[in-house]
This record gives sequence, structure tokens and C-alpha cells, in this order.
Amino acid sequence: MAEELLQYDQMVEKALRSVVRDALALTLEHGLYGDHHFYITFATTHSGVRMANRLRMNHPEEMTIVLQHQFRDLAVGENGFEVTLVFSGVSEKLCIPYAAVTAFADPSAKFGLQFQTVVDDAPDDDSREPSRQWDGGGAKVVALDAFRKK
Repeated sequence: MAEELLQYDQMVEKALRSVVRDALALTLEHGLYGDHHFYITFATTHSGVRMANRLRMNHPEEMTIVLQHQFRDLAVGENGFEVTLVFSGVSEKLCIPYAAVTAFADPSAKFGLQFQTVVDDAPDDDSREPSRQWDGGGAKVVALDAFRKK
């Protein structure tokens, strides 16, 4: 019974995912400063991910986005975030649960994290309008894969 309660790998992964949330929340509040920028890789097949079908067709399993100079409408929630980026001249809103994130890096700080996700192959319909109250779906974090030194 105690083994089921004390799943340290899941606790550590959850704590490290909060670093992603906190970095995005600070960016929302203060903006990016200096050379800071983020590379965020996520599983496009995760059921909580909402994105345009044309993007999903070009990135059927995984996608990396860069938050640096040209992003807008960043919204940071407890379970995920939303951001609008431009792809081939078209603005697209992405809704990404933290559970779908497979890697996060800030090259200017030489900092990066890698995660494992449980990928369920039932992406959300992109026709729904994202909400600021969005909860990011219900995916379960499995284990910490590895993370880079600071």
C-alpha cells in the first residue's frame, strides 16, 4: 500500500513540471528579459492538446515551439498554458497541458528538462474555443526521464 502512495518518480516529475509553469507565469507577468527564450516540445497526440488540424498534420507526434520575440496571448493555468504563434503567416492558438510537455529549455541559462508522457491517441477537436479556465485535460505523468544540469 505504501509503495502505491509514495510514487517518488511521479512526485519529482510533477515538481519539475511546476518549473515550466512558473517560468511561463513569470514571463506572463514580467515578459522575457535579456537573452531568455524557451524551447518547449510537446506530444501533439496528447488528448489535452488543442491546435489547428493543419499544424497537427505537419506534426503528427511531436512539435517544438519557441517563445522568444513573436508570441502573444500567453495564458498560464494550473494544468496547462495557451499561446498564439504565427505559422506561415497565420496566427494559431495552441493549448498545451503541462502533462503533454516532453522537453523545456532556456538556452540562455543553459537549462533544460526532459519528461516522459503517457500519450493517448485521441487529440481534442480543435473547433472548441479555448477558455481561460482551461484545465489541460487529465493525462497522468509517469516518470522522470532525465534533466540537464544548470
